[in-house]
Amino acid sequence: MSYLDCVVIEPQAQANASVIWLHGLGADGHDFEPVVPMMKFPENTNIRFIFPHSPKIPVTINGGMVMPAWYDILDMSVDRKVDAAQLKQSADAIDALIQREIEQGIPAQRIIIAGFSQGGAVAYETALRFAQPLAGLLAMSTYFATKDCISLSAANRNIDIMVMHGSQDPVVLPELGEQAKQNLRQLDYKVESKTYAMPHAVCAEQISDIADWISARLA
Repeated sequence: MSYLDCVVIEPQAQANASVIWLHGLGADGHDFEPVVPMMKFPENTNIRFIFPHSPKIPVTINGGMVMPAWYDILDMSVDRKVDAAQLKQSADAIDALIQREIEQGIPAQRIIIAGFSQGGAVAYETALRFAQPLAGLLAMSTYFATKDCISLSAANRNIDIMVMHGSQDPVVLPELGEQAKQNLRQLDYKVESKTYAMPHAVCAEQISDIADWISARLA
C-alpha cells in the first residue's frame, strides 16, 4: 500500500503513542516540526510525531495555482465552500497512516489526530468517523468543513476534543472556530477550547498548552 510522505520524529525510547499532525494550506510536513523540541512530556511518554505532506493540487481561491493542499477551496465566503470529496480522500489517506501505526503496535487509544487550518478540517473528518476509539482530536485555527456530510463513528462519540483559535485570526475567522464548537456540542460531543491573542499562527503559550493536553490524553 502507498502512504503519504511524512516527516517522522521518533522518541528516544520505543514509541508507545503517536500524534499525526496535519499542516495548513500551502505548507508541508516540516511546518510544525520545530514545535516538537519545544514540548515537554512526562517520563515514559514516548511519542512518535508524524507530519504528513499533503498532495499538490490546483487551488481555486489562489487562481488555480498548484500548491500543497488537502482539498480545493472554491470560495472565501464565511461558510468556506470546499471540495468535500477531495477532503474525504485526504481523510482516507490519514486513515491509512493511523492503520499503519496500529500495525506497528500503537493502540488506536494512544493515537491523537491534530490539524492546523485546512489540516484541521481533515482532522475533524478523520477522527470523528474513524472506526476505533482514538486518544484525542486537536483542532487549531480551523473549521468543521464536513459537518453536514460526515459519517460519524460510534467508536469516537466520547473522543476528547480541544479547539484552539487566535482571537485576531484574519484567515480563518474566530467565529468559524466558535461555529465548529457549537456544531460539535449540538452533536453531543464534549469540547474544550482555548483562545489566544494571536493571528493565524501558533504561540508559545499555546504550544505549552498543547503539550499538557497531549500528556493528559496519554497518561
